[in-house]
Amino acid sequence: MKKKNLAQFGWLILRVGIGISIFLHGFPKITAGTEMWTAIGSSMGIFGINFAPTFWGFLAALAESAGGLLFALGLLFRPAAIMLTGTMIVALSTHLAAGDSFMVFGHALDLLIVFIGSVFIGPGQYSFDAKFLPKIA
Repeated sequence: MKKKNLAQFGWLILRVGIGISIFLHGFPKITAGTEMWTAIGSSMGIFGINFAPTFWGFLAALAESAGGLLFALGLLFRPAAIMLTGTMIVALSTHLAAGDSFMVFGHALDLLIVFIGSVFIGPGQYSFDAKFLPKIA
């Protein structure tokens, strides 16, 4: 296997692993319903956004569940990575505002770095975008 193919295969493993992990993190939130969505969405209060917490929580749960699957598949990859970036910004900000330690906010920070970098890297050669939507890959 050529070096470029090895790098692309490595990115596939990372993309699928992170995507499935974030999906598994978000799926219980999306299926939990409005009470969970409201609790999650109330985090927007740290930005002074105190209206429609259920809506914001639903968007976060959708970003993690559907976005995680799209990220793993490399389908509509950059929009998914951008949605996940936004979700991690809110998660990290919430932890920092609460005064949590690095051991608590580190996971959100790590994922934020991965998702920002992913927007620039793109989905890679082994993705649905590369196969079916090459103009956006």
